[in-house]
Amino acid sequence: MVEEVEMTVEDAIEYVRNNVHVGDVLEVSYNRIFAPGDVLGITEEDEETGEGLRVSMQLNGEILNQSIEIDFNEIADDLIEMRHITDEKELVIEIL
Repeated sequence: MVEEVEMTVEDAIEYVRNNVHVGDVLEVSYNRIFAPGDVLGITEEDEETGEGLRVSMQLNGEILNQSIEIDFNEIADDLIEMRHITDEKELVIEIL
C-alpha cells in the first residue's frame, strides 16, 4: 500500500533521520535529478564542517549504478519529493 503525505523540508529531513535505515530503498527527487537507490549508510550532521544529514546510496539505475552521498543541507532548497520503500510499506513524501 502506498501512503502519500506532505511535509516541509525540515520535517522530511527529520523523517529521514528517524525512519530511514540501511537496506531501505530511498528515491530522492531534487532540482532535475532523480536518485533511486538502496541506503548504504546515514551520517548525522557535523557542526565542525557544516555538513548536513548525509545519506549514502547505491543507485539502482541501469546506466548509473554507482554509490553516491546526498547532503540534505545542500539540496534542501531544491528537494521536490522522496519515496521511502521498506518491506512493510511505501511512503511518498511531497515537499511543501
